[in-house]
Amino acid sequence: MINALSIDLEEWFCGHILEQGLSRNDWNSQELRVIANTKRLLNILDAHNTKATFFVLGWLAERVPDLVKEVARHGHEIASHGYSHVSLTEMTPDEFNADLKRSLEIIGDIVSTPVLGYRAPSFTIIEDTSWAFEIMTRHGIKYDSSIFPIGFHPDYGVGDSQLSIYKITNEITEVPVSAVEVAGQRIPCGGGGYFRLYPYGLTKTLLSRCNKEGRPIVFYFHPWELDSGQPRIGLSLLNRFRHYHNLDKAPYRFEKLLDDFRFTSVSEVLGI
Repeated sequence: MINALSIDLEEWFCGHILEQGLSRNDWNSQELRVIANTKRLLNILDAHNTKATFFVLGWLAERVPDLVKEVARHGHEIASHGYSHVSLTEMTPDEFNADLKRSLEIIGDIVSTPVLGYRAPSFTIIEDTSWAFEIMTRHGIKYDSSIFPIGFHPDYGVGDSQLSIYKITNEITEVPVSAVEVAGQRIPCGGGGYFRLYPYGLTKTLLSRCNKEGRPIVFYFHPWELDSGQPRIGLSLLNRFRHYHNLDKAPYRFEKLLDDFRFTSVSEVLGI
């Protein structure tokens, strides 16, 4: 089965939990490491003859437009990750409309292909932010990949949403990040911290189960996850573990993933 690989193209300091130790006001003074990390990632994808969807953060695209062009030249799909990386749970509908519009304008000035997909920062399309779909439709978005079909996480998740790809509105297809149900409990397995914290054998078993159930895997990764030398931010013990543990193992695991499963872009999986 051909699965969907997605890359959230953002900097090492953009993660939601890093706000605990680094203000957004400090972003402009931080070292940009995304160029080297993304080029390394592009080389890995080329070596495995794999295409992906890059959900590009508008704030970053303003600063490194040539990097976004390079991603597109390698044949990868360019989609939107919004502009500011502010969670939708912290936005009004008008603020989200302005944020999405700004990101699409920036991306549109860099690449000529239409932007069909969107992913909310920190997967924060939840029941209370479902108003976002009408705004996405207004801006020509055809699919969303912002719903995590789990119910236990304090920041995101819709515990009773479908596990498979489905039409969430007449105009928009939802592409949820992969999870499997075991003994009535949903276990996330589609990337991010779960990919680094689980033993690789467990990840492979859970992802294989997605395919056995007839569902394409929807997996996500970040360029900074290849970078074990990134600066460390002062975080709580739990968040430090969540964010930094096993960064040194992530490159090997990512290449193993590409050996074990077939991946392509979200739009190709959807046939759009």
